[in-house]
Amino acid sequence: MGKKKEKTVYLNRHLGLKIGIGVLAASVLALLGGWYYIETTYTVNTVYVEGNAHYTDEEITDRIMVGHLGHNSIYLNFKYRNKEVENIPFVSTIEVEILSPDTVRIRVYEKSFAGYVSYLGRYMYFDRDGTIVESSEMKTAGVPEVTGLKFDHVVMYEKLPVENDRVFADILDITQSLDKYELNADRLFFDREYKVTLYFGEVRVQIGDSSNIDEKFSRVRNILPELEGKKGVLQMEGFTADSRIIPFQEDKN
Repeated sequence: MGKKKEKTVYLNRHLGLKIGIGVLAASVLALLGGWYYIETTYTVNTVYVEGNAHYTDEEITDRIMVGHLGHNSIYLNFKYRNKEVENIPFVSTIEVEILSPDTVRIRVYEKSFAGYVSYLGRYMYFDRDGTIVESSEMKTAGVPEVTGLKFDHVVMYEKLPVENDRVFADILDITQSLDKYELNADRLFFDREYKVTLYFGEVRVQIGDSSNIDEKFSRVRNILPELEGKKGVLQMEGFTADSRIIPFQEDKN
């Protein structure tokens, strides 16, 4: 009777082990099947990129879609959700939105720059407060070079050491007005009295201080097309809202 009981217990254990192995195998197969489905169904074939100015669409995708899971839309969506980007210069945040299993939209949020200065062969980009936030050997479109400022050193994530740091408020006013009127200045030059000259190709616009800045740029936008192909100085230092004539002095060859 005891042997029969032991045999029954052994058979029950054996049966339980078989059932356990079967359940485990089924679970593994289900996981593998699910993984295969995700791998094949959520492989990205179409990418839309928006918000990028410094990098091309291809450069963004090459930097984002890397590694074994770099082309999986679910992985990309989780990886770039509410997360700052530290390994891509000029970019603060990236978001990946799944439009369909094989299609994603990459939204790029680039850092905001007021301008840049050249220092030891590099371009040092600063924000609205004059703090250096990026160093690069590349120029980025839409950000003007600022010249004429005097400084003897540059430190990352510290304010550019100029004599009068109120100049950064003027730079911000100028760059915001440039954006507003869709003007692309190549360079801003500050003289010793911090009066400003803007360079638009071969045309130099002397705006003086930042007074009446909005009205000045409104007029500049209308005048510049008339000066295409010319080289000289548009004199706006004494400009007021009532000014009707703005002198242009063409350079002598």
